[in-house]
Amino acid sequence: MALDLFTPKAPPLFGLDISSSSVKMLEIVDAGKAGFRVERYAIEPLARDAVVDGNINNLEALIDAVKRGYKRLGTRTRHVAMAVPTGAVITKKIVVNAALRESELEIQVETEANQYIPFALEEVNLDFQVVGPSPTSPDEQEVMIAATRKEKVEDRVAVAESAGLKPLVMDVESFAQQTALSIVVQSLPEAGKDKNIAIVDVGANVMNVTVLRNDQSVYTREQAFGGNQLTQEIVTRYGMIPEEAENAKRSGGLPDDFEAEVLKPFMQNLATEVQRALQFFFTSTQYHNVDHILLAGGSAVIPGLDEVVTAQAQVPTMIANPFAHMQTSPRVQQKRLMVDAPSLIVACGLAMRRFDP
Repeated sequence: MALDLFTPKAPPLFGLDISSSSVKMLEIVDAGKAGFRVERYAIEPLARDAVVDGNINNLEALIDAVKRGYKRLGTRTRHVAMAVPTGAVITKKIVVNAALRESELEIQVETEANQYIPFALEEVNLDFQVVGPSPTSPDEQEVMIAATRKEKVEDRVAVAESAGLKPLVMDVESFAQQTALSIVVQSLPEAGKDKNIAIVDVGANVMNVTVLRNDQSVYTREQAFGGNQLTQEIVTRYGMIPEEAENAKRSGGLPDDFEAEVLKPFMQNLATEVQRALQFFFTSTQYHNVDHILLAGGSAVIPGLDEVVTAQAQVPTMIANPFAHMQTSPRVQQKRLMVDAPSLIVACGLAMRRFDP
C-alpha cells in the first residue's frame, strides 16, 4: 500500500462559470458507490453590460455578482475552476513523435505554436494536452494545443481573487461543456458510439452548434440567435424594461396571449435556426445525418422546446441534463436543478475538474 505523504492532494474546488447573463457556481462531490452528488449551486444574474461577447466590461459589477453568488452558495471551498470563452482561444491539433519526452514535447509545441498564433508568444498563455495515439501511425501521437491572450486569463483571475476566491484551473468553455456532455452522452443508446450528436447551446446572444462523434468535435458553428430575442419581443410587445422582461420570462406572470403570440413563434424560429445549422453541417462535412440533438443553454429550459425541435429537424431531441443520474444534497431543490440544468453545463464541466487524476 502506497501512502501519499509527500504529494499533497489537490484541494477541493467548485466550478465558476461567467456568461453574458449570469454567474453560475456549482459544487459536485464524490458520493462513493453512488457516483457523484450535486452538493450546492447558485446562479446570480448580471447587469446587461457587465460581460459582452466574453469581454469583461464592468469589472465592479461582475465582482459584486461573484461575491453575492458565493455568499448564496454557502461553501467553505475557495478554490475554483474557471474558463475562458471558446472564441478567445486558438486550438490546433498537431501530430508528434510518440517517443518525445515532456521537455522535448514542450519545445515542439512552442515551435508549432509560433507558426499559427498571430501574437507574440510572450503575450499568450499556451497549454497542451496529449490526446492519444495517432490513428494513422503507431509511432506518433496527437497533441491538442490551446492558446489565448494573457489578458483574457488575467481578467478572470482578477475577478475571482477580488471576490476572495483562488483560481486553480483555467479551462476553455467548449472543453468544459464537452466534459459535462460526455456524462449526458453516456445515457444515450450504446453510449452514442459512432453516432453524430449535435449540441445546440442557446445563449443570450448566440447559438453555438457543435457536432460530436465519439467524444471528438467534428464540426462547430456560431449563429447570431439567442434568448435575448425573446426578451426583446416581450419588451416591445408589453412595454416592459429589459430587466422586467427577463424576470417575467423566468418566473411567469406575462399576459394570456404571451404563449401563442410570442413564445410559440420564438420556439419555431429557434427550431428553424437549428435546422439551418444542420444543413450547414451536411454541406460542409462528409456526414449526411445527425442521430441526436442535445439542447443546452438558458433557452433550453422552455417547456416543450425539445418537441418543437424534434418535429422541425426530424431528429430525436432531448434537454442536456448531466445531473439526471447524480445524487443531490438535501440543500439542493431537485425540481429547480432540473430546470436550471441546461444552463449549468459549463459550470458542471468545471466542477468535474475536482476529480482530475
